[in-house]
Amino acid sequence: NHIHFPGYLSPTAGVTFEQLSAVGPFEAWNMIPLLGQLQILWTIAGLEHASECLDPAGHYTKGGTPGNLKFLKNFWDTPGFTKKLTEAQKAEKLVSELKNGRLAMIGIASVCAATAVPGSVPLLANAPALTGPGFALPFGTF
Repeated sequence: NHIHFPGYLSPTAGVTFEQLSAVGPFEAWNMIPLLGQLQILWTIAGLEHASECLDPAGHYTKGGTPGNLKFLKNFWDTPGFTKKLTEAQKAEKLVSELKNGRLAMIGIASVCAATAVPGSVPLLANAPALTGPGFALPFGTF
């Protein structure tokens, strides 16, 4: 559907959001400049480090709860929508969030399969945005 932000993702490299919306997901990743890719990966690594190392006793392999990101509580719920919820309501919302995450993983796997093996996902068989290669090297081609 080519919905995108106006303007440039990277004015220095001349990459616009419009250009990214016109290609497939892996080509879009390869169009992002190396420093942009590193920023994305560094952010993910920072969150992983914080969740794994800042609370070692809360690690899921040591009896902690998967997805318990106490250090981000004010980050993701700044307006305080969950303050007035009961524990049962919070548990229900957590289950919903876990299910949404699983559906997102299925969606990403479907996109990977549809771009790698044409026709493997019938619903995505003629999707115009799924063009290009079925995989991407982490930092482009060399």
